[in-house]
Amino acid sequence: MTTLNRADIDALPRRYRANLVNGIVGFKPVLLVGTASKHGDSNLAIFSNVFHVGANPALIGLIIRPSPPGTERHTLDNILNTEHYTLNLVQITDAAKAHQTSARYPRSMSEFAAAGFCEHWVDGISAPFVQGSPVHIGLKLAEHQILAINGVHLVIGAVEYLAYPDELAREDGSVNLVDIGVAVATGLDSYHAVDHGIRFHYAKPDQPPGEIN
Repeated sequence: MTTLNRADIDALPRRYRANLVNGIVGFKPVLLVGTASKHGDSNLAIFSNVFHVGANPALIGLIIRPSPPGTERHTLDNILNTEHYTLNLVQITDAAKAHQTSARYPRSMSEFAAAGFCEHWVDGISAPFVQGSPVHIGLKLAEHQILAINGVHLVIGAVEYLAYPDELAREDGSVNLVDIGVAVATGLDSYHAVDHGIRFHYAKPDQPPGEIN
């Protein structure tokens, strides 16, 4: 069993530490974030730091790391300038193309074209979706904070648009993402398929956990 204290972790080589801390928390969702500049130039980037913030109103959070010296964050700039962005679910069959969007292309080159994706635009959302992605989420910027502890950007978006196949929706509102081959990630470069797992009824203190068939 490897055990590390705070000093041990801080002393690790930078890239080793990044891989370790990023991956040790387990599997995370994989989504492509679509944005456009105020001039209409499209951008696409893969993210796994996406999380549910609330359902009333519907809010989704996104963590964006601060830019290293001499680099730009096109996704963040576009979100702050236009206040719109999209989330697009990634299927395991598109993992290689999605991963390619993490390359540092110049602002003048769209990752949609570079990685082999096509743009899909919806009225009222001034950012492109990924054509063919099974789930589209259109968001409007609701809050932006820079975390004092490390300069990371916390972006919270209000959900303004949802599109997904009818057959994914269950009667209780939950969504079956397994049958469409959704991808999840560990660390910075590892993508995985998922199985159906186990669903449980709402937990109550006087009842044992019950599976949902």
